[in-house]
Amino acid sequence: MFVSDLLHGKKYRTLTIAPTEPVTALATRLFDARVGCMIVSRDGTSLDGIVTERDIVRGLANHAGRIDRLTVVDLMTKDVITCSPNDDVSSVATTMTRRRIRHIPVLHDGKLIGVVSIGDVLKSRLDELELQANVLRDYTIALR
Repeated sequence: MFVSDLLHGKKYRTLTIAPTEPVTALATRLFDARVGCMIVSRDGTSLDGIVTERDIVRGLANHAGRIDRLTVVDLMTKDVITCSPNDDVSSVATTMTRRRIRHIPVLHDGKLIGVVSIGDVLKSRLDELELQANVLRDYTIALR
């Protein structure tokens, strides 16, 4: 299975936020959308960074009383690990596990086309295992 297959199955669009937005707006948007990350982008298609709930927690720890005065660029991760729609889901899962990250932006020709989460990867793997179990069950029944 490829990353493009995961993207086709997703129901929501990729959420972006401008680097100049206040952290309070970021937190509100994450909460309202019930998501764990946003892509930081000046224009909605370029990738300037990624900001996650973990980044907000780090910001609280590092900037204690003044986090509400910060902007997204102050908290975002700038060196973002990305993938391509042609990447194998298992290699993306390995990257997520080894790097301890839960979200990977998907770029095609340098433009943002989506985000893959650890939940997407896990659901894909569970679907594969269920299919294998069903095939084995059907095969066993056919042999009787």
